[in-house]
Amino acid sequence: MEAQRHATAGYADQDARALSARYRDVRALTLALAAPLSDADATVQSMDDASPAKWHLAHTTWFFETFVLRDHVPDYRLHDERFPFLFNSYYEAEGRRHARGRRGMVTRPTLDEVRAYRAAVDAGVLAAIDTLPPAARALVALGCHHEEQHQELLVTDMLHLFSENPLEPAVWPAAPKVPVAMPGPIGWIARDEGVVEIGHAGDGFAFDCEGPRHRALVPAHAIADRTVSNGEWAAFIADGGYRDARWWLSDGWAWVQREGIEAPLYWERRDGVWTRFGLDGRRVVDPAAPVTHVSFFEADAYASWAGARLPTEFEWEAAAAAHDAAGGNQLDMAGAIEPRPSTGGPALFGDVWEWTGSAYRPYPGFRAAEGAVGEYNGKFMSGQFVLRGGSCATPRGHAGPSYRNFFYPHQRWQFTGVRLAKDL
Repeated sequence: MEAQRHATAGYADQDARALSARYRDVRALTLALAAPLSDADATVQSMDDASPAKWHLAHTTWFFETFVLRDHVPDYRLHDERFPFLFNSYYEAEGRRHARGRRGMVTRPTLDEVRAYRAAVDAGVLAAIDTLPPAARALVALGCHHEEQHQELLVTDMLHLFSENPLEPAVWPAAPKVPVAMPGPIGWIARDEGVVEIGHAGDGFAFDCEGPRHRALVPAHAIADRTVSNGEWAAFIADGGYRDARWWLSDGWAWVQREGIEAPLYWERRDGVWTRFGLDGRRVVDPAAPVTHVSFFEADAYASWAGARLPTEFEWEAAAAAHDAAGGNQLDMAGAIEPRPSTGGPALFGDVWEWTGSAYRPYPGFRAAEGAVGEYNGKFMSGQFVLRGGSCATPRGHAGPSYRNFFYPHQRWQFTGVRLAKDL
Protein backbone atom coordinates (compact mmCIF):
# COMPACT_ATOMS: atom_id res chain seq x y z
CA MET A 1 0.00 0.00 0.00
CA GLU A 2 1.30 3.41 -0.81
CA ALA A 3 1.91 5.70 2.16
CA GLN A 4 -1.18 7.73 2.84
CA ARG A 5 -0.20 10.66 5.01
CA HIS A 6 0.18 14.40 4.70
CA ALA A 7 2.17 17.06 6.48
CA THR A 8 1.36 20.19 8.35
CA ALA A 9 2.69 23.43 6.91
CA GLY A 10 5.92 23.21 8.93
CA TYR A 11 9.23 24.14 7.30
CA ALA A 12 7.68 26.91 5.22
CA ASP A 13 10.56 29.18 6.28
CA GLN A 14 13.27 26.54 6.08
CA ASP A 15 16.67 27.70 4.87
CA ALA A 16 17.06 26.95 1.16
CA ARG A 17 20.58 25.55 1.57
CA ALA A 18 19.53 23.11 4.30
CA LEU A 19 16.46 22.10 2.33
CA SER A 20 18.57 21.52 -0.80
CA ALA A 21 20.95 19.28 1.14
CA ARG A 22 18.10 17.28 2.62
CA TYR A 23 16.48 16.94 -0.80
CA ARG A 24 19.72 15.60 -2.32
CA ASP A 25 20.26 13.13 0.52
CA VAL A 26 16.74 11.72 0.37
CA ARG A 27 16.74 11.36 -3.41
CA ALA A 28 20.18 9.70 -3.38
CA LEU A 29 19.15 7.11 -0.79
CA THR A 30 16.17 6.03 -2.92
CA LEU A 31 18.46 5.40 -5.88
CA ALA A 32 20.90 3.49 -3.67
CA LEU A 33 18.13 1.21 -2.42
CA ALA A 34 17.08 0.44 -6.00
CA ALA A 35 20.63 0.03 -7.30
CA PRO A 36 20.70 -3.82 -7.16
CA LEU A 37 17.62 -4.10 -9.38
CA SER A 38 17.45 -4.95 -13.07
CA ASP A 39 14.81 -3.42 -15.31
CA ALA A 40 12.78 -6.62 -14.93
CA ASP A 41 13.14 -6.59 -11.12
CA ALA A 42 11.95 -2.99 -11.03
CA THR A 43 8.91 -3.58 -13.25
CA VAL A 44 7.17 -6.59 -11.69
CA GLN A 45 4.32 -6.14 -9.20
CA SER A 46 4.02 -9.10 -6.82
CA MET A 47 0.60 -8.22 -5.35
CA ASP A 48 -1.90 -5.38 -5.30
CA ASP A 49 -0.65 -4.03 -1.96
CA ALA A 50 2.88 -3.67 -3.37
CA SER A 51 4.10 -1.45 -6.19
CA PRO A 52 6.97 -1.99 -8.62
CA ALA A 53 10.25 -0.33 -7.66
CA LYS A 54 10.14 1.64 -10.89
CA TRP A 55 6.76 3.04 -9.91
CA HIS A 56 8.07 4.17 -6.51
CA LEU A 57 10.98 5.93 -8.21
CA ALA A 58 8.64 7.68 -10.62
CA HIS A 59 5.75 8.45 -8.27
CA THR A 60 7.92 10.26 -5.75
CA THR A 61 9.32 12.29 -8.66
CA TRP A 62 5.82 13.03 -9.96
CA PHE A 63 4.97 14.42 -6.52
CA PHE A 64 7.75 17.03 -6.72
CA GLU A 65 7.06 17.80 -10.36
CA THR A 66 3.34 18.26 -9.80
CA PHE A 67 3.07 20.06 -6.49
CA VAL A 68 6.30 22.07 -6.64
CA LEU A 69 7.43 22.64 -10.24
CA ARG A 70 4.10 22.64 -12.05
CA ASP A 71 2.28 24.68 -9.42
CA HIS A 72 5.02 27.10 -8.35
CA VAL A 73 7.55 27.58 -11.18
CA PRO A 74 6.32 29.92 -13.95
CA ASP A 75 6.25 28.44 -17.46
CA TYR A 76 7.34 24.99 -16.27
CA ARG A 77 6.64 22.28 -18.85
CA LEU A 78 6.07 18.67 -17.79
CA HIS A 79 8.89 16.23 -18.50
CA ASP A 80 6.39 13.91 -20.18
CA GLU A 81 2.67 14.69 -20.39
CA ARG A 82 1.84 10.95 -20.13
CA PHE A 83 3.49 10.50 -16.76
CA PRO A 84 0.81 12.05 -14.52
CA PHE A 85 -1.65 9.33 -15.59
CA LEU A 86 0.92 6.60 -14.91
CA PHE A 87 2.37 7.85 -11.64
CA ASN A 88 -0.44 9.57 -9.75
CA SER A 89 -1.45 7.33 -6.87
CA TYR A 90 -4.86 8.17 -5.39
CA TYR A 91 -5.31 11.94 -5.81
CA GLU A 92 -8.81 12.33 -7.20
CA ALA A 93 -8.20 16.05 -7.65
CA GLU A 94 -5.39 15.25 -10.08
CA GLY A 95 -7.66 13.38 -12.48
CA ARG A 96 -7.60 9.91 -14.02
CA ARG A 97 -4.80 7.49 -13.17
CA HIS A 98 -3.58 4.02 -14.00
CA ALA A 99 -5.21 1.28 -11.93
CA ARG A 100 -3.18 0.47 -8.84
CA GLY A 101 -3.36 -3.29 -9.30
CA ARG A 102 -1.96 -3.00 -12.84
CA ARG A 103 1.16 -0.94 -12.13
CA GLY A 104 3.25 -3.98 -13.03
CA MET A 105 2.02 -3.76 -16.62
CA VAL A 106 3.92 -0.50 -17.19
CA THR A 107 6.95 -2.01 -18.94
CA ARG A 108 7.64 1.37 -20.55
CA PRO A 109 9.13 3.82 -19.63
CA THR A 110 12.21 1.79 -18.85
CA LEU A 111 14.09 1.96 -15.56
CA ASP A 112 16.75 4.12 -17.21
CA GLU A 113 14.07 6.49 -18.51
CA VAL A 114 12.62 6.76 -15.02
CA ARG A 115 16.07 7.56 -13.65
CA ALA A 116 16.38 10.26 -16.33
CA TYR A 117 12.98 11.62 -15.23
CA ARG A 118 14.26 11.79 -11.66
CA ALA A 119 17.40 13.63 -12.77
CA ALA A 120 15.43 16.18 -14.77
CA VAL A 121 13.03 16.95 -11.94
CA ASP A 122 15.88 17.09 -9.42
CA ALA A 123 17.60 19.69 -11.57
CA GLY A 124 14.40 21.71 -11.74
CA VAL A 125 13.73 21.61 -8.01
CA LEU A 126 17.31 22.48 -7.04
CA ALA A 127 17.46 25.33 -9.57
CA ALA A 128 14.20 26.81 -8.27
CA ILE A 129 14.55 26.24 -4.55
CA ASP A 130 16.16 29.63 -3.77
CA THR A 131 13.24 31.52 -5.28
CA LEU A 132 10.35 29.28 -4.23
CA PRO A 133 7.68 30.89 -2.06
CA PRO A 134 7.32 29.60 1.52
CA ALA A 135 4.34 27.39 0.63
CA ALA A 136 6.36 25.66 -2.09
CA ARG A 137 9.31 25.10 0.24
CA ALA A 138 6.90 23.46 2.67
CA LEU A 139 5.87 21.14 -0.16
CA VAL A 140 9.52 20.26 -0.85
CA ALA A 141 9.88 19.32 2.82
CA LEU A 142 6.67 17.30 2.64
CA GLY A 143 7.92 15.60 -0.51
CA CYS A 144 11.11 14.54 1.26
CA HIS A 145 9.12 12.93 4.08
CA HIS A 146 6.78 11.40 1.51
CA GLU A 147 9.77 9.90 -0.30
CA GLU A 148 11.12 8.47 2.95
CA GLN A 149 7.83 6.63 3.35
CA HIS A 150 8.28 5.26 -0.15
CA GLN A 151 11.84 4.20 0.67
CA GLU A 152 10.39 1.88 3.30
CA LEU A 153 7.70 0.69 0.92
CA LEU A 154 10.33 0.16 -1.78
CA VAL A 155 12.32 -2.10 0.55
CA THR A 156 9.34 -4.14 1.74
CA ASP A 157 7.89 -4.42 -1.75
CA MET A 158 11.28 -5.68 -3.00
CA LEU A 159 11.29 -8.25 -0.20
CA HIS A 160 7.85 -9.51 -1.17
CA LEU A 161 8.77 -9.59 -4.85
CA PHE A 162 11.91 -11.69 -4.33
CA SER A 163 10.07 -14.01 -1.94
CA GLU A 164 7.84 -14.96 -4.89
CA ASN A 165 10.86 -16.00 -6.97
CA PRO A 166 11.48 -19.79 -6.63
CA LEU A 167 15.23 -19.11 -6.60
CA GLU A 168 14.81 -16.94 -3.48
CA PRO A 169 17.65 -14.62 -4.45
CA ALA A 170 19.31 -12.34 -1.91
CA VAL A 171 19.01 -8.64 -2.70
CA TRP A 172 21.91 -7.80 -0.38
CA PRO A 173 24.02 -10.86 0.49
CA ALA A 174 25.17 -10.80 4.11
CA ALA A 175 27.76 -12.59 6.20
CA PRO A 176 26.72 -15.56 8.35
CA LYS A 177 24.92 -14.52 11.52
CA VAL A 178 26.72 -14.66 14.84
CA PRO A 179 24.47 -16.34 17.42
CA VAL A 180 23.46 -14.21 20.39
CA ALA A 181 21.89 -15.15 23.68
CA MET A 182 18.13 -15.31 23.90
CA PRO A 183 16.66 -12.27 25.61
CA GLY A 184 15.55 -12.76 29.19
CA PRO A 185 11.88 -12.83 30.18
CA ILE A 186 9.87 -9.78 29.22
CA GLY A 187 10.00 -7.04 31.84
CA TRP A 188 7.17 -4.63 32.50
CA ILE A 189 7.19 -0.83 32.77
CA ALA A 190 4.30 0.25 34.98
CA ARG A 191 2.37 3.50 34.72
CA ASP A 192 -0.33 4.85 37.00
CA GLU A 193 -3.64 6.05 35.69
CA GLY A 194 -3.43 9.60 34.48
CA VAL A 195 -3.98 12.18 31.77
CA VAL A 196 -1.28 12.39 29.10
CA GLU A 197 -0.62 14.82 26.25
CA ILE A 198 -0.90 13.09 22.86
CA GLY A 199 0.06 14.29 19.39
CA HIS A 200 2.71 16.43 17.79
CA ALA A 201 3.94 19.47 19.66
CA GLY A 202 6.42 22.10 18.51
CA ASP A 203 7.47 23.70 15.26
CA GLY A 204 9.13 20.71 13.56
CA PHE A 205 7.67 18.62 10.80
CA ALA A 206 4.64 16.42 11.44
CA PHE A 207 1.99 14.75 9.32
CA ASP A 208 -1.47 16.12 9.82
CA CYS A 209 -2.79 12.89 11.38
CA GLU A 210 -0.38 13.45 14.30
CA GLY A 211 -2.50 16.33 15.55
CA PRO A 212 -4.14 18.27 16.96
CA ARG A 213 -2.34 17.71 20.25
CA HIS A 214 -4.83 16.78 22.92
CA ARG A 215 -5.20 15.07 26.27
CA ALA A 216 -6.10 11.43 26.78
CA LEU A 217 -6.81 9.39 29.88
CA VAL A 218 -4.78 6.20 30.19
CA PRO A 219 -5.59 3.55 32.81
CA ALA A 220 -3.08 2.01 35.18
CA HIS A 221 -1.14 -0.39 32.97
CA ALA A 222 2.24 -1.90 32.19
CA ILE A 223 3.96 -2.05 28.82
CA ALA A 224 6.59 -4.63 27.88
CA ASP A 225 10.22 -3.54 27.85
CA ARG A 226 10.85 -5.29 24.51
CA THR A 227 8.99 -6.79 21.60
CA VAL A 228 8.06 -10.46 21.26
CA SER A 229 10.89 -12.64 19.91
CA ASN A 230 10.88 -15.30 17.21
CA GLY A 231 11.54 -17.94 19.86
CA GLU A 232 8.49 -16.88 21.84
CA TRP A 233 6.41 -16.89 18.67
CA ALA A 234 7.62 -20.40 17.84
CA ALA A 235 6.28 -21.50 21.25
CA PHE A 236 2.89 -20.02 20.30
CA ILE A 237 2.95 -22.06 17.08
CA ALA A 238 4.03 -25.23 18.89
CA ASP A 239 1.18 -24.80 21.38
CA GLY A 240 -1.32 -24.83 18.51
CA GLY A 241 -1.87 -21.09 18.50
CA TYR A 242 -2.87 -20.99 14.85
CA ARG A 243 -5.29 -23.89 15.33
CA ASP A 244 -7.15 -22.71 18.43
CA ALA A 245 -10.08 -20.38 17.76
CA ARG A 246 -10.32 -19.17 21.35
CA TRP A 247 -7.35 -16.81 20.92
CA TRP A 248 -8.63 -15.16 17.75
CA LEU A 249 -11.03 -12.39 16.87
CA SER A 250 -13.81 -13.65 14.64
CA ASP A 251 -12.48 -11.88 11.54
CA GLY A 252 -8.98 -13.07 12.34
CA TRP A 253 -10.04 -16.69 12.72
CA ALA A 254 -11.89 -16.50 9.42
CA TRP A 255 -8.74 -15.08 7.81
CA VAL A 256 -6.56 -17.86 9.24
CA GLN A 257 -8.96 -20.52 7.98
CA ARG A 258 -9.48 -18.95 4.57
CA GLU A 259 -5.80 -18.25 3.85
CA GLY A 260 -4.32 -21.32 5.56
CA ILE A 261 -2.12 -19.17 7.81
CA GLU A 262 0.14 -21.15 10.16
CA ALA A 263 3.19 -18.90 10.76
CA PRO A 264 4.45 -15.36 10.12
CA LEU A 265 4.86 -14.30 6.51
CA TYR A 266 8.10 -15.61 4.94
CA TRP A 267 8.46 -18.41 7.53
CA GLU A 268 8.75 -21.95 6.18
CA ARG A 269 9.61 -25.19 7.96
CA ARG A 270 12.43 -27.05 6.22
CA ASP A 271 13.85 -30.32 7.56
CA GLY A 272 12.00 -29.69 10.81
CA VAL A 273 13.52 -26.24 11.31
CA TRP A 274 11.80 -22.86 10.92
CA THR A 275 13.42 -20.69 8.26
CA ARG A 276 12.58 -17.23 7.04
CA PHE A 277 13.12 -15.37 3.78
CA GLY A 278 14.75 -11.95 4.00
CA LEU A 279 16.59 -9.47 1.86
CA ASP A 280 19.69 -11.60 2.49
CA GLY A 281 17.98 -14.77 1.20
CA ARG A 282 16.56 -17.70 3.18
CA ARG A 283 18.09 -18.41 6.56
CA VAL A 284 17.24 -20.24 9.77
CA VAL A 285 14.95 -18.16 12.00
CA ASP A 286 16.94 -16.40 14.73
CA PRO A 287 15.03 -17.12 17.95
CA ALA A 288 16.49 -14.04 19.66
CA ALA A 289 15.38 -11.55 16.99
CA PRO A 290 12.01 -9.76 17.15
CA VAL A 291 9.21 -11.55 15.36
CA THR A 292 8.10 -9.64 12.30
CA HIS A 293 5.71 -9.81 9.33
CA VAL A 294 2.69 -10.60 11.50
CA SER A 295 -0.76 -9.12 11.04
CA PHE A 296 -2.91 -7.33 13.59
CA PHE A 297 -4.99 -10.49 13.77
CA GLU A 298 -1.90 -12.54 14.67
CA ALA A 299 -0.62 -9.91 17.11
CA ASP A 300 -3.95 -9.82 18.93
CA ALA A 301 -4.18 -13.62 19.06
CA TYR A 302 -0.66 -13.92 20.46
CA ALA A 303 -1.42 -11.31 23.11
CA SER A 304 -4.52 -13.24 24.17
CA TRP A 305 -2.54 -16.50 24.31
CA ALA A 306 0.13 -14.78 26.43
CA GLY A 307 -2.43 -13.45 28.91
CA ALA A 308 -1.86 -9.86 27.85
CA ARG A 309 -3.16 -7.39 25.29
CA LEU A 310 -1.87 -4.90 22.72
CA PRO A 311 -1.12 -1.40 24.03
CA THR A 312 -3.27 1.50 22.94
CA GLU A 313 -1.50 4.08 20.84
CA PHE A 314 -1.84 6.53 23.75
CA GLU A 315 -0.09 4.15 26.16
CA TRP A 316 2.63 3.58 23.59
CA GLU A 317 3.18 7.30 22.95
CA ALA A 318 3.31 8.08 26.65
CA ALA A 319 6.02 5.43 27.08
CA ALA A 320 7.94 6.59 24.00
CA ALA A 321 8.22 10.22 25.09
CA ALA A 322 11.35 9.44 27.11
CA HIS A 323 13.09 7.55 24.27
CA ASP A 324 15.34 8.67 21.43
CA ALA A 325 13.30 8.52 18.23
CA ALA A 326 16.50 8.45 16.15
CA GLY A 327 17.90 5.49 18.09
CA GLY A 328 17.50 1.79 17.56
CA ASN A 329 17.85 -0.26 14.40
CA GLN A 330 16.51 1.91 11.57
CA LEU A 331 17.35 2.43 7.90
CA ASP A 332 20.61 4.24 7.24
CA MET A 333 21.66 2.75 3.90
CA ALA A 334 21.20 -0.27 1.68
CA GLY A 335 22.10 -3.67 3.09
CA ALA A 336 21.55 -5.51 6.39
CA ILE A 337 17.92 -4.47 6.62
CA GLU A 338 16.42 -6.83 9.18
CA PRO A 339 15.28 -6.80 12.83
CA ARG A 340 18.10 -7.47 15.27
CA PRO A 341 18.12 -9.20 18.66
CA SER A 342 17.72 -6.97 21.69
CA THR A 343 21.00 -5.82 23.21
CA GLY A 344 19.49 -4.85 26.53
CA GLY A 345 17.47 -1.90 27.79
CA PRO A 346 14.04 -0.86 26.58
CA ALA A 347 13.90 0.58 23.05
CA LEU A 348 10.69 1.73 21.43
CA PHE A 349 12.04 2.81 18.06
CA GLY A 350 13.36 0.64 15.25
CA ASP A 351 13.42 -3.06 14.32
CA VAL A 352 9.66 -3.57 13.86
CA TRP A 353 6.51 -1.48 13.67
CA GLU A 354 4.44 -2.29 16.73
CA TRP A 355 0.75 -3.00 16.38
CA THR A 356 -1.48 -1.17 18.83
CA GLY A 357 -5.07 -1.94 19.72
CA SER A 358 -6.17 1.50 18.51
CA ALA A 359 -8.26 2.09 15.42
CA TYR A 360 -6.87 4.65 13.00
CA ARG A 361 -9.32 7.49 13.48
CA PRO A 362 -8.96 11.29 13.54
CA TYR A 363 -7.95 13.09 16.69
CA PRO A 364 -10.44 15.61 18.14
CA GLY A 365 -10.43 18.71 15.96
CA PHE A 366 -8.69 17.08 12.98
CA ARG A 367 -9.23 18.84 9.65
CA ALA A 368 -7.91 17.65 6.31
CA ALA A 369 -5.71 20.12 4.43
CA GLU A 370 -7.08 22.09 1.50
CA GLY A 371 -6.40 20.95 -2.05
CA ALA A 372 -5.16 17.67 -3.50
CA VAL A 373 -2.64 16.97 -0.72
CA GLY A 374 -5.57 16.99 1.70
CA GLU A 375 -6.46 13.57 0.28
CA TYR A 376 -3.44 12.11 2.07
CA ASN A 377 -5.06 11.16 5.34
CA GLY A 378 -8.63 11.88 6.23
CA LYS A 379 -10.30 9.63 3.69
CA PHE A 380 -8.30 6.61 4.90
CA MET A 381 -9.36 6.80 8.54
CA SER A 382 -11.58 3.74 8.36
CA GLY A 383 -11.01 0.05 9.08
CA GLN A 384 -7.28 0.29 9.84
CA PHE A 385 -5.17 -0.01 13.00
CA VAL A 386 -2.33 2.17 14.25
CA LEU A 387 1.28 1.01 14.47
CA ARG A 388 4.04 2.89 16.24
CA GLY A 389 7.81 3.08 16.50
CA GLY A 390 9.32 2.59 13.05
CA SER A 391 11.20 -0.44 11.77
CA CYS A 392 14.55 -1.52 10.37
CA ALA A 393 13.30 -0.22 7.00
CA THR A 394 12.18 3.20 8.30
CA PRO A 395 14.68 5.97 7.48
CA ARG A 396 16.38 7.05 10.70
CA GLY A 397 14.67 10.01 12.33
CA HIS A 398 11.58 9.77 10.14
CA ALA A 399 9.18 8.46 12.81
CA GLY A 400 8.93 10.43 16.05
CA PRO A 401 6.93 9.65 19.21
CA SER A 402 3.68 10.97 17.71
CA TYR A 403 4.06 9.31 14.27
CA ARG A 404 1.04 7.17 13.36
CA ASN A 405 1.47 4.38 10.82
CA PHE A 406 -1.60 2.40 9.83
CA PHE A 407 -2.57 -0.74 7.95
CA TYR A 408 -5.52 -3.06 7.55
CA PRO A 409 -5.65 -5.88 10.11
CA HIS A 410 -4.75 -8.65 7.67
CA GLN A 411 -1.68 -6.93 6.15
CA ARG A 412 1.76 -8.13 7.16
CA TRP A 413 4.28 -7.55 4.38
CA GLN A 414 5.73 -4.63 6.31
CA PHE A 415 8.17 -5.18 9.20
CA THR A 416 5.36 -5.45 11.75
CA GLY A 417 5.80 -6.90 15.23
CA VAL A 418 4.31 -7.06 18.72
CA ARG A 419 4.86 -5.31 22.05
CA LEU A 420 2.57 -6.51 24.83
CA ALA A 421 0.71 -4.54 27.49
CA LYS A 422 -1.47 -5.49 30.44
CA ASP A 423 -3.86 -3.82 32.85
CA LEU A 424 -2.84 -3.19 36.44
